[in-house]
Amino acid sequence: MGLMFRKRKKYGPVVLNFTENGFSSWSLRIGKWSWNSRTRAHRVDLPGPLSWKQDKSRR
Repeated sequence: MGLMFRKRKKYGPVVLNFTENGFSSWSLRIGKWSWNSRTRAHRVDLPGPLSWKQDKSRR
């Protein structure tokens, strides 16, 4: 298991994700709701350590 490079840049509600190979994905975060372009998953933060996630299958 090696070290992994990960960098995030935030521009308001948009978050750009980078890895050692360059641009990886972007996310949109509004309040407790977020969406990721790579996984196409919706996520809602719930009270405490809980969260709810709905995956969208890729076709």
